[in-house]
Amino acid sequence: MLAATRQSPLALWQTRHVASLLVSAGVADRVEELVVSTSGDRRRNTPIQAMGGKGVFSKEVQQAVLDGRADIAVHSAKDLTSVTPDGLVLASVPQRGDSRDALVGTRLGDLPEGARVATGSVRRRAQLAWHRADLVFSDLRGNIATRLGKARQFDAIVMAMAAVERLELDVEVLDPLDHGVMVPQVAQGALAIECRADDHDTLAALGAIEDPAARRVVDTERAFLAELGGDCTLPAGAIAVLRDAADTDGDGDSDGSIELVAMLASLDGRTLLRQQRRGSDPDFLGRSTARSLLDDSGGHALLAEARRAGSA
Repeated sequence: MLAATRQSPLALWQTRHVASLLVSAGVADRVEELVVSTSGDRRRNTPIQAMGGKGVFSKEVQQAVLDGRADIAVHSAKDLTSVTPDGLVLASVPQRGDSRDALVGTRLGDLPEGARVATGSVRRRAQLAWHRADLVFSDLRGNIATRLGKARQFDAIVMAMAAVERLELDVEVLDPLDHGVMVPQVAQGALAIECRADDHDTLAALGAIEDPAARRVVDTERAFLAELGGDCTLPAGAIAVLRDAADTDGDGDSDGSIELVAMLASLDGRTLLRQQRRGSDPDFLGRSTARSLLDDSGGHALLAEARRAGSA
């Protein structure tokens, strides 16, 4: 089996992790890597929004599978757009890692007045600005090593906890931000594996390493993003968690409902809409939550602002 992947150390870790899962499950003898350069990797000094956002870290990896150069594509699920390209299927979501964001360099409560925080994410900026209007933000792009190398130029940088854990990074100050402080990017901490829709053997193999719980919550979050009509560059986030409902009839069963917390903000963080809902159907829960934020809470204006800024 041949896996298309980005060239960053984190992407290679993810691909090798998926390979180990496939081999351990007995559905692949070995998995080789096809390293693909993406537009997001090549234009490291350009803000993601300025590149149009959609698919800058995934499009070329997906194309390698569509062209037949690889059998599967391994992604950070948060890098995917909300719509899977024709000819591909999101075949597997393995067990999810830590979904939280984290400050590196200084704890949130210890940031001084007017502290400089670096992040390339408008979602992270907006939520931090909501909590601390005094913070000054700088853009930060590049792979994990590049960002860590620049950390001392700022009071703090923001990273995904999953990246810190997977690469076993040794950082002096690490402050994980719980979901009450910062709602993560859709599908953050999860991996997504795509293959061709007509490749039934590979579909079956990837099914062997799917985590049903991770798939339910990731599908919920992606449905939220799809209803927004967006991608990973919006000032929006969502986190879904499986909650066992109370056993009301004493039969020992629970409905395994999903609790979704979703957020949509203005780019400057002055307006932040947040909603929490519960349901059992991933697609309906994600989409209905997005529609409520858009139609009932003024979210359309926030999205219009973000898109105008992205196209400027």
